[in-house]
Amino acid sequence: MLESLNITNYALIDHMDIEFHEGFNIITGETGAGKSIMLGALSLIMGGRADTRAIKLTAQKSVIEAVFAVAEHKSLKDYCINNDIEWDDSKCILRREILPSGRTRAFINDSPVSLALLQGVAVQLIDIHSQHQNQLLAQSDFQRNIIDTLANNERIRTVYTQRYNALRSAVKALKQAKSRIAKSRENEEFMQFQLEKLNELSPVAGEQEELERNRDNMANITDIKTNLDSALNALGNDEYGMLHQIDVLQNSASELENVVNPEANIPERLDMVRIELADILSELQSVDENLNANPQELEYIEQRLEAIYDLERKHDVETVEDLISIQESLQNQLNELKISDETILELEKNARRAMALAKQAGAELSHSRYEAAKKFGEELYNQAMPLGMKNLTVDIKVSPTDMNAHGMDNVEFLFAFNKNQKPTGVAGAASGGEISRLMLAIKSIIASRMQLPSIIFDEVDTGVSGDVANRMGDMMSHTAHNIQVIAITHLPQVAAKGSCHFKVFKEDDDEATHTRIYQLNENERVCELALMLSGDKNNTTAQATARNLLSQNKH
Repeated sequence: MLESLNITNYALIDHMDIEFHEGFNIITGETGAGKSIMLGALSLIMGGRADTRAIKLTAQKSVIEAVFAVAEHKSLKDYCINNDIEWDDSKCILRREILPSGRTRAFINDSPVSLALLQGVAVQLIDIHSQHQNQLLAQSDFQRNIIDTLANNERIRTVYTQRYNALRSAVKALKQAKSRIAKSRENEEFMQFQLEKLNELSPVAGEQEELERNRDNMANITDIKTNLDSALNALGNDEYGMLHQIDVLQNSASELENVVNPEANIPERLDMVRIELADILSELQSVDENLNANPQELEYIEQRLEAIYDLERKHDVETVEDLISIQESLQNQLNELKISDETILELEKNARRAMALAKQAGAELSHSRYEAAKKFGEELYNQAMPLGMKNLTVDIKVSPTDMNAHGMDNVEFLFAFNKNQKPTGVAGAASGGEISRLMLAIKSIIASRMQLPSIIFDEVDTGVSGDVANRMGDMMSHTAHNIQVIAITHLPQVAAKGSCHFKVFKEDDDEATHTRIYQLNENERVCELALMLSGDKNNTTAQATARNLLSQNKH
């Protein structure tokens, strides 16, 4: 449940710290007092769009922080752990900051997170229902999700989704194979010709670089020989070569062994230098012996390279490795043509098998929805009809449709509010007040079956009065037996049913107007209800009525 909400430097709120309670929390206040500001701040915790114009003091950041009790909330715990979000078994702290620059930051349990992750956690903790959300009732996704929630068919939906995706993959593979084989058939002769040319060349990985290096060496053999002679002379000349000089140096060093510090290891180090130079000399001598100007070999290299370059130009590639890849691809395509009938038959078999499995899961999913829709229709009628809709007709239809990502059926909520009226979609059949009451009834039905700690009703009782208002209050109060309910209301019949009551008001000082909130005690509740009843908190008759309302709703 929502334990506390802290708002700093947001709109008319300089600082507000609210401690909510279990059960039915009531918030009242005059129009414009700031109730909508509180919800706007809370919507930021839900991942809503931030606006720097909401910052009260523009040089400071706005901070909204909500603390939730999350004991035994396994699905949320799994979500957090799977997304590397720090988890606390008792509390979950959500925070949103709006910086003066307009940039926002989101935190969960004091760790920075993306806005998507903040929203992913928040939607599992609280549901804010306001008037503008009533349009959801006309949306097919919302209707289907309600039925799925009541059907508790998550396992079936998971299986169906997996099988539907497998079917799509199988159908895609079949279509691609048919298209690929058809194209290959059209180009079979040309592909065969290309493959023959590549097979004649028989390209070998790495040979182009080696041939080019050998060609360059042969073309520059005179310069190479000159440099080799110079290097060999510098190393191996009997009189001036490095190896001879090392010998001289070693002889001289041996005569200095009583002078030079033995730890310098000069003889050993000279030995190592001599070994290294001798090895270099041997390598260069080997190169010199094998480097010969062979016109026939150069001609072969030139012809081989020209053949490689010619095929590279024709295939618009730059390396032998590219030619080898093309060669393998052509071979594979031609091989596939030889067994194309078998390939298509196997892919068609896979697609039929995937279709059968998807239909099996889809049928099970449809059955679960049908059963849930039948029970939900009866329960919704029983809940909503007493809310001033005595002629209400509810028809929750689950009808077959083409297979899609959501199943093989269409869920549709149909209502009629007058006698002899044919049930139709809610958008064209209901007034705003009727939709609001329907939504309240729906939320009260699903609240106890979802792992949702808190729900906020924002003036869902607008436009009703008398017995209907009393029944709506009873419905919210009953819902509060299962989860925490916070209701913003203008109706005293509803406000009197709360287990605790908060008042939002404006307060002026020398500098600005501020929104404040505090929890009312018993006497203050009487005065607030009297104000809501008569417009005068001191009206004795209204106060007596207020006390009577409170006594009727003692928890």
